Amino acid sequence: MAIILFFLLLSAATSVAAQQRNSNITLGSSLTPTTNSSWRSPSGLYSFGFIPQNNASVIGISIAGTVVWISNVDSPTVPDDAVLQLTQGGRLILQQRQGQTIDVVSTTETIAFASMLDNGNFVLYNSNSIAIWQSFDNPTNTLLPGQRLLPGQELISSASETEHSRGIFRLKMQSDGNLVQYPVGTQDSAPYAYYASNTATNGADSNVSLNLENDGRLYLLNGSSFLKNITTGGLPTQRTIHLMRLDVDGIFRIYSHSLNNSQDTWTVRWSSTDDTCAPKGLCGLNAFCVQMDTNASCRCLPGFDFVHPGSWSAGCARNFAEGCGNNGDKVQSEMRTIVNTIWGNNSYSVLNTITDEICSQACLEDCNCEAAFYKDGQCSKQRLPLIYGRRQMSESNIALIKVSTSNELNTNEVQGKEIKKEVRLDILIISISLGVLAILIMAISGIYVRRKHGAYKKISEYRGEANLTEDVALREFTYSDIVQATNEFKEELGKGASGTVYKGILHSSQKVVAVKKLEKEVADGEREFQTEMKTIGRTYHRNLVRLLGYCLNGPHKLLVFEYMSNGSLADLIFKSDERPSWEERTKLALDIARGILYLHEECETQIIHCDIKPQNILMDENGRAKISDFGLAKLLKQDQTKTYTGIRGTRGYVAPEWHRNQPVTVKADVYSYGIVLLEIICCRRSVDSSLSEDEAILEEWVYSCYEAGEIGKLVSDEEVDKRKLGRMVKIGIWCIQDEPSFRPSMKKVLLMLEGTVEIPVPPSPTSFFSSV
Repeated sequence: MAIILFFLLLSAATSVAAQQRNSNITLGSSLTPTTNSSWRSPSGLYSFGFIPQNNASVIGISIAGTVVWISNVDSPTVPDDAVLQLTQGGRLILQQRQGQTIDVVSTTETIAFASMLDNGNFVLYNSNSIAIWQSFDNPTNTLLPGQRLLPGQELISSASETEHSRGIFRLKMQSDGNLVQYPVGTQDSAPYAYYASNTATNGADSNVSLNLENDGRLYLLNGSSFLKNITTGGLPTQRTIHLMRLDVDGIFRIYSHSLNNSQDTWTVRWSSTDDTCAPKGLCGLNAFCVQMDTNASCRCLPGFDFVHPGSWSAGCARNFAEGCGNNGDKVQSEMRTIVNTIWGNNSYSVLNTITDEICSQACLEDCNCEAAFYKDGQCSKQRLPLIYGRRQMSESNIALIKVSTSNELNTNEVQGKEIKKEVRLDILIISISLGVLAILIMAISGIYVRRKHGAYKKISEYRGEANLTEDVALREFTYSDIVQATNEFKEELGKGASGTVYKGILHSSQKVVAVKKLEKEVADGEREFQTEMKTIGRTYHRNLVRLLGYCLNGPHKLLVFEYMSNGSLADLIFKSDERPSWEERTKLALDIARGILYLHEECETQIIHCDIKPQNILMDENGRAKISDFGLAKLLKQDQTKTYTGIRGTRGYVAPEWHRNQPVTVKADVYSYGIVLLEIICCRRSVDSSLSEDEAILEEWVYSCYEAGEIGKLVSDEEVDKRKLGRMVKIGIWCIQDEPSFRPSMKKVLLMLEGTVEIPVPPSPTSFFSSV
């Protein structure tokens, strides 16, 4: 027994000694912003001390260029003459030269020493080597592996990427067991929430905490009992660091950093949502959010301007005189409309069974009404400000905004006329000056054109009749550029209906690209080619392969795309020895749906792809699916198809309406997507003659399994969530309905995939025509 006690005491002494060796922060140690600015952890990864912020500094903890903890988030900046000191009296203070001292950390006990640990935790100890304060217990906007967000604690976003003061979003671990996101300054109630884990335990013994593992797994524990995974984890741990951060935009994300990378770069591994407009309050009062590709953009209500143009969260204010017949100076008003938006509802009066026109008139005639929401025959009158606005294409709500049509107040009329006279005189002087300058420029240009006439002639011959427009936001390559980049078309990546794809390296930037040589004739010559290039070039989405440029040189017509390093979806689901996991398959289905939705509804010119298939869906280095060859349907001539004359697309993926000479709409792409979705679910081709007659045609086999309640056969009895599998199968069957009007829109498909709308029981895909 004595021996055991001896070893226990030896172990404790060794532990204390190790802590003290790890911490070289002894009483009397100090830091300044300019010299000896931080205390580092033993490995040097983490540092505690002064961190530059714009033209000032903050006190915090950082790793690889990223701030993970901040002292005093309400007012974190400190002056340049400040000194951070662990005093001989056992206090950690910030001392300014004027003599003012501020406690950086408040403790009830005297500090004996401090330590910046290698897990990112900054700890203060008493004389018994017991921790009396640690940064892990006081999180700001970041959670590190091994750190917990305890009941009642919050993460608060930063004000901006470079300013680390308190921002406008919070993530709270509620005492009821629910992890919820709210705007800062709001109550902990449902109308203000925009994310929830839905894990409320409703138990008196609830002790739920948010935890992060070394492999990036984010999960909830109730005491020591597992409650729910937020992320699956499984990220690399060898010389890799992960963290979870509530970002400036109100979304919390998992980041990774490789210690083998000499640069301070972090990679997003997971995010709580892909909808950057989801966080409530992002756009401030009287503004609404619109998602542009993957980025959020804020817009003011009609008749409103941003209070601070550089700050969305400050919201918008009226740019017109307001009033309702005061002092006889009646302000004339009209109603402006914003469609497909949702808002926080704060109505003071609701009218039923009316039209939107009647709703507008009712608001115009009501001095208290400043806006109204109309949906499904119901009119909700609103007072300003309007909050939490966002564009949502699936939402039928109409926002009606009252805007003044009066030009100016009468009291300003005389002053306004005098100002206009001065402006007109200024305009006259400026106009004359500009006219003289324009004449001089035209004269010089004429001389220059004469001298360069020969050169212009050569360029004209080179380009043919088509003239390049200035707004083609793409790079035009010469044919010699392409030959050099592809090493004379040496490495072939693949061959399709419209041409062959080669790997290339741009000489100027050493960027790896994919070059598609169009081997079929363009529909209406070079002018049409340029028009389509302009259309395709303006499309940009995370799930579309980016067109970088083109070459137009006589018979040579080539397209230059970003290079996709991980092959195609066909390689992944048909040729791979190991099937993608169910979660990976779900993500693939979402990626493809988002890309098609962008082509159909969100890009400037609607694009029907006409050839959605696994070979046209490429995989980037992060395993993200991207659609390729979009826009080529309009570019190539009608008979340029792989299988059928006059029909675009590939056998097995072509919608039935192509064969019936019916008008082809976006629903043709929905059909093709449905076939691809079933292929992703089953990891097999839509037509496989090597299988039995019952299974050879995928869509027929899927529906028979679904009808018989045997959908487990589709995934070879893999361990998958049968409820989620059932949802995916039903979505696929709805998409491949023979009758186009029965198929859902891609927006509806995406909502069904995300689980936000119910999926009705689908009929047999051919039931409509079999009954005719």
